[in-house]
Amino acid sequence: MTSDTSPGLAEALAAGTVVLDGGMSNQLESTGHDLSDELWSARLLAERPEAVTEAHLAYFEAGANVAITAGYQATFEGFAKRGIGREGAARLLTLSVELAREAARQAHGKGIARPLWVAASVGPYGAMLADGSEYRGRYGLSVAELERFHRPRLEVLAAAGADVLALETVPDTDEAAALLRAVRGLDTPAWLSYTVDKGRTRAGQPLEEAFALAADADEVIAVGVNCCAPEDVEHAIGTAARVTGKPVVVYPNSGEAWDAEARAWKGRSSFTAEQVETWRRTGARLIGGCCRVGPEAIASISRTLSTA
Repeated sequence: MTSDTSPGLAEALAAGTVVLDGGMSNQLESTGHDLSDELWSARLLAERPEAVTEAHLAYFEAGANVAITAGYQATFEGFAKRGIGREGAARLLTLSVELAREAARQAHGKGIARPLWVAASVGPYGAMLADGSEYRGRYGLSVAELERFHRPRLEVLAAAGADVLALETVPDTDEAAALLRAVRGLDTPAWLSYTVDKGRTRAGQPLEEAFALAADADEVIAVGVNCCAPEDVEHAIGTAARVTGKPVVVYPNSGEAWDAEARAWKGRSSFTAEQVETWRRTGARLIGGCCRVGPEAIASISRTLSTA
């Protein structure tokens, strides 16, 4: 369900490279919104939904083809801590897709004619905990328990009309297995993206093992990595493509490091346009940015890919 009569995202990946957006949280913070909250950007779904649309639009205007929704930390359990019941939480999850779709409509109204898609963010269990555990994984839950956590949210996001489900920032193979089970039968394609560190998942598993889980999953149209250092991307691309034969999705952080205790970013950016060209040449077909990667960087990615 694209915003116009364009082909689906899977068909677009078969034809060439697609530009993803950048970090939602840094874009919202750059426009003055305080996200020092356990719900992070998901809080604005209820309090300032227009700000979320504006953030999506900024990335479309920068050259992105795909908007990833503000639902990374939007869960039934997380909203329940704020006194929002299941019906209200389902409305906010649906709204996350609708706001991105509205941004696509506004972009087309401004004369942007290229295809635009909406990817519904499905963050890991650790995102709901809001304690940095998505960078460790191994929560002490079984695959079945993780599947039960993820499935209701996935059902709502699929029914909301997302073009693709972004199973993102996955730290270990247990959660990946749970997500792959949870997306079955939803009639909505998905991509599976791990957060990695030096050639392994954050929980320490080899990437060959991690990507192999998705090799035969018909629902999965792309596999790859996000929320990692740019320097970890190239190896992951080759491994993902070799193990699965699927298009590869990559959207790393700027290169700065997240301090979960201080809830702040430290260090310097190492994200460059030259890396983007290497990723494309190595086999990446969905390329964008995650934390601390803003519209200016996405515009650079778009220019680099359009001249490749």
